[in-house]
Amino acid sequence: MIAQTKDTTKGETEQREKFDPQRDPEKDLKAAVTLAAKSGQRIMLDVGGEWCIWCRKLDKFFQDNKDVSEFLHSNYIVVKVNWSKENKNEKFLGKYPTIKGYPHLFVLDGNGKFLHSQDTGELESGDHHDRDKVFTFLKKWAAKKDS
Repeated sequence: MIAQTKDTTKGETEQREKFDPQRDPEKDLKAAVTLAAKSGQRIMLDVGGEWCIWCRKLDKFFQDNKDVSEFLHSNYIVVKVNWSKENKNEKFLGKYPTIKGYPHLFVLDGNGKFLHSQDTGELESGDHHDRDKVFTFLKKWAAKKDS
């Protein structure tokens, strides 16, 4: 479900999962629900495509901000959902609120129940994603841990 692939589009090797039009988001979500049931995490659907500059910027943001990335992956099972001319995943995405731009994030509970729709434009400042806005969003929607 969450594969690490090499992206050498800029002459450098980066670890990032790509948006894959061949993936089945229903199967990926089912696998995420199984993992979330064991871990107590929420599920984050990251909707976008390889054509999307801001989708790649968001991936790079997480690579460059290790503490934010660690928080994301310790609190959420991330499922990339492709949206491109090759595969718009209309049946799968039709279950969720309308998306106005990409990337788009949906937060689900550990059972796969929809909780929140996040326009990532609200997490930007100028030409980049704002660290504080992204971290605040992630903290707000993370499952509450028992202390």
